Amino acid sequence: MVGDKAKSIINRVAEQAVWLTFGLFLISLVAVLLLRFVPHVYSAFMVERYCKGLFVSRSQTAIEYHWADWEEISPQMALAAVAAEDQKFPEHFGFDFESIAEALEEIEEGVRFRGASTISQQVAKNLFLWKGKSFIRKGLEAYFTVLMELLWPKRRILEVYLNVAEFGDGIYGVEAAAKKFFGKPPSELTKKESALLAAVLPNPIRFKAASPSAYVKQRTLRIEKQMRNLGQSYLKDIWSGS
Repeated sequence: MVGDKAKSIINRVAEQAVWLTFGLFLISLVAVLLLRFVPHVYSAFMVERYCKGLFVSRSQTAIEYHWADWEEISPQMALAAVAAEDQKFPEHFGFDFESIAEALEEIEEGVRFRGASTISQQVAKNLFLWKGKSFIRKGLEAYFTVLMELLWPKRRILEVYLNVAEFGDGIYGVEAAAKKFFGKPPSELTKKESALLAAVLPNPIRFKAASPSAYVKQRTLRIEKQMRNLGQSYLKDIWSGS
C-alpha cells in the first residue's frame, strides 16, 4: 500500500516535471520566434544592471539604449563587429568548435583564458540570460543559440547583436553609442569609428571609446586591417537577408 502511494506520488511529480519542461520550451520557442520580427525593449543584461543598481547605486540604473533597424546601421559597423568578434559568423551554425578547441588547449597549457563565444552565443547570453559562469548558464546559452540559428536569419542575429552589445558603461546598442561618442546616427559611422566601437566590445567598462588607450588604438588599427582583408562583400549573403 505504502509502495503504491510512493509510486503514485513519483508518477505525478514526473508528469508535472514533463509538463513544466514542455511549458518552458514552448515559452522560449515563442519568445525567440517573436523576437525575430519584434525589436527587444530591453535585454536580460539591461534588466540585471537596473535591478542591481536599485540596491547599490542609483547611478548604475542609468541605461542609454534605443533600437536601430538594420537599414539604419552603417555596413562598416556590421563588418567591424564580425572582424573583431567572430570572423566565421557567416559560415558557422552558432558555434566555432575550432576556436573552442584552441581555447581549451590554452587552458590546459596554462595560457590565459580567451573567450571563444560567437556572435550568436553572445546574443543568446545578453538577450535571455544572466552574467556569470556556470554549467547551467552555458547549457541554456547553447540552447538559445541553437534556437536562434534555426529560427533567425544571420542578418537578424547580427542586427540584434549590434543593438544588444554594450559599448560603454550603461550604453547599449550602436544607436546610443554612435550618438554618445560621435554625435551622429549609426548609419553615418565611418570605418575608423566602427572599428573603434568594435575594439571596446571585449570589455566596454575597461576599454573606453571616448578616451581610447594605446591598446584600444592598436586594436582599432588591427580591426581596420581585418575589415580590409575581409572586404564588404564578405557579408553579401547576410545583407541579402540569408
